[in-house]
Parts: sequence; structure tokens; C-alpha cells
Amino acid sequence: MLTHQLKLRKPLAVFDLETTGINMIKDRIVEISIAKANIDGTVTVKTRRVNPGMPIPLESSLVHGIYDEDVANEPNFKQIAKSMAQFLEGCDLAGFNSNRFDVPMLVEEFLRNDVDFDVKNRRLIDAQRIFHLMEPRNLGAAYKFYCQKELIDAHSAEADTIATLEVLNAQVQHYAGVKIKNAQGEEIEPVKNDMDALHEITASKIVDFAQRITYNKDGIEVINFGKHAGKPVLQVLKEEPSYYDWMMKGDFPMDTKRKLTEIKLRAFNNK
Repeated sequence: MLTHQLKLRKPLAVFDLETTGINMIKDRIVEISIAKANIDGTVTVKTRRVNPGMPIPLESSLVHGIYDEDVANEPNFKQIAKSMAQFLEGCDLAGFNSNRFDVPMLVEEFLRNDVDFDVKNRRLIDAQRIFHLMEPRNLGAAYKFYCQKELIDAHSAEADTIATLEVLNAQVQHYAGVKIKNAQGEEIEPVKNDMDALHEITASKIVDFAQRITYNKDGIEVINFGKHAGKPVLQVLKEEPSYYDWMMKGDFPMDTKRKLTEIKLRAFNNK
């Protein structure tokens, strides 16, 4: 039986969502699991799969392992919304990266299905924020972890530069031969003493540095903001020729404008 040692004035519902994607407007929940930490120290766990009413993209299924056939006979969110809201009644909410994703996604689903799920009187606890606060992911922390040394004169250019070189050298040694699973479930060895390999895991998906343009899963450049988010750049430029001029005259970084021009010229030269 699960128990906890948290000091609570009301139950704390720790929850996690699996979804069709990360777009809070377009995507839907396919599974919700809640571990309700009760005031008496007991924990009640409730897990429910949900039919999202739309196909689950393969790239999402490869992450959470839930496919269309797994939820074909499950209820949709509207059918469970009221009972789920009742289970969460009077609870504070917690999760990992929950304030940026899980809570907004859950609220959106409730409102979409006519359940007024208000969070203004609930405490929202995000374990990821605590983790990042107490275990900083900055150069000084990396230097201490990988090199077992304190970074002196942090934020002086020379000290930071030399420390970064030492950290990179230590990372290559530390992760030599270490394998992880990628999004497709395949075992890979991402960190190698090879600059091509290191570029692949740190920068190969960059189009422009402001990330106004990104690659989709097929390696095609797509718009990453606004009304055309997710659409191929060339499709947008073809369907709305004025979009190019709007971006070139707009308040966008020069690098973004340069990359947009490169994409446009590449298409013109390939005709």
C-alpha cells in the first residue's frame, strides 16, 4: 500500500497525462493517472485511458506506448469528465512540468467538455521547478558534476570558456559507451568522441536560432509560430505570397530572415 509523509491541509493530486501531442488546442488526452495523497498519509491511485476521438500520431505512440487500438473501446473525455472532476474536488495539484503542460492541458479538456474546473483556489506544485531550483543546470553545476571542481570567477569569459572545454571533454569520457533509447525505442549511443555525432544531438534540428522555423518529423522546414504553425514553409509561401514580405519587414531576427530567404531561393532554383 502506498503511503506518503507530506504535510497536507487538503489532498494533493499528483497526476500525469499522456496525449496525442503537445498542442493544447488541437491535441487530446489518451491517458490520465492520478495518485491522490490523502491527509491521513494514504494514497489512492486512479488511472484511466481515454479515446481521444482522433488518430494518435505514431511519434506520440512511440513515446508513451499507447496506440489507436488500445483506446478504441475506451470512453471519451466527456464521458469521464464529471467523475474525474469529482475525484479532484478539493485537491491541490502536482506533477512534473505540470504547470507548463499537464495542468493547462487538463483544464482545457475540462472546459472543452463543459466542466468548470477552476484552479485559482488550488495550490499548484511542480516537482520539475523544485528540481531545477535546487539542482541548477548551469555551467557551474556542470563543472562540479563532471569535473569535481568549483568554478572560480564564474561569468568571466576566460574562466567560463576553459570550464566549458573541460566539461565537454569530461562528458565525452563520462558517457563513452553509454546507450539510451530514442523516441522509436531503439538503443543508440548518442555521445561519442566525434564532432559530427555531438552536433547531431545538440544542433542538427536547428533551422534558425530563434526557432521561428523548425523541422517536422519528415525533415521538412515548417513555420513554428502563429496561424501557420506546423505548415511547411514552402506551402505557406505558395498559398500566401505576401507572408514572405511580412516576415522580412517584421520584427524578426536577421538570421530568421536569412533562413527564410534561403528556403525560398532554394525552391526557386530547384524549379
